[in-house]
Amino acid sequence: MAIFGFGKRPFSDLDEREILALAISAEEDDSRIYQAYADMLRERYPASAAVFDEMSEEENTHRRWLIDLFTEKFGERIPLIRRENVSGFFDRRPLWLTQHLALETIRQEALVMEATSRRFYLQASKRTTDAAIRKLLGDLAAAEGGHLSLAHRLGMTHLPADVTAEENEAAHRLFVLQYVQPGLVGLMDGSVSTLAPLFAAAFATHSSWETFLVGMAASIGAGISMGFAEALSDDGALSGRGSPWIRGVTSGVMTMVGGLGHALPYLIPNFWWATGVACVLVLIELWTISWIRWKYMDTPFLRAAFQIVVGGVLVFLTGILIGSA
Repeated sequence: MAIFGFGKRPFSDLDEREILALAISAEEDDSRIYQAYADMLRERYPASAAVFDEMSEEENTHRRWLIDLFTEKFGERIPLIRRENVSGFFDRRPLWLTQHLALETIRQEALVMEATSRRFYLQASKRTTDAAIRKLLGDLAAAEGGHLSLAHRLGMTHLPADVTAEENEAAHRLFVLQYVQPGLVGLMDGSVSTLAPLFAAAFATHSSWETFLVGMAASIGAGISMGFAEALSDDGALSGRGSPWIRGVTSGVMTMVGGLGHALPYLIPNFWWATGVACVLVLIELWTISWIRWKYMDTPFLRAAFQIVVGGVLVFLTGILIGSA
């Protein structure tokens, strides 16, 4: 179950000193990520690896500019503040999950990194009154937005339409983050987390109606919880993930859908018929989630299916064992 984003600082609470410190750590992280991409691609795609080497060095240059200005304005001691300490940033994919990504997927990840970095600098520049800081943040926003077409730099295409295609691809990627991701998280939570209470109630009571009521309560409760969790976790200003309430409604509704999918069969009066239909729907739900993760989240289908199906089956069996005790 997602948490409500407690423990993170709102971006609006950061002062100019903290904004610069956050920008420094963000550039350091992005430089390391690009360098990791370069190392992963060096053997198979040396030309593309060279591009990511160059991008890593660009981020290092930005870091040096930021550190120089920070020391000029605030002294030598830079506070430790990172993306994960501030609400509004969506999580980067852990590097150990990128080791077997295709070149096209890595390119998409880099596109989103550039787009979100530009958004961060644009938002940060609006919150500063110091002329030198505002100028540097604006210059960095222009630098992130003014990179040559990444498709061209990677040697994948050489058409003048590269920039337009790249913008469309970045927009599609952000659409996935705005709507598909919260909906998928909700569907996963609703489908999996309600299995144990539903089937525990089913095998404890052998009553279709009572099981249906438990399933309804679990699904609606989980939907409300997930909706508020998503809405309160990120206001969308930095991540570009759109309205928090739209994401919250999307996540909450999909959570309820995921739970109700296997609760509704218990409207069938015959308990065993209802249970059989519910089990079939559970399998359909789990395979649907695996397909969505493969289609939109760049997760290999077999890995997605293994993670979701195995996890769902374990929760399902837990409910049956508890209900039969």
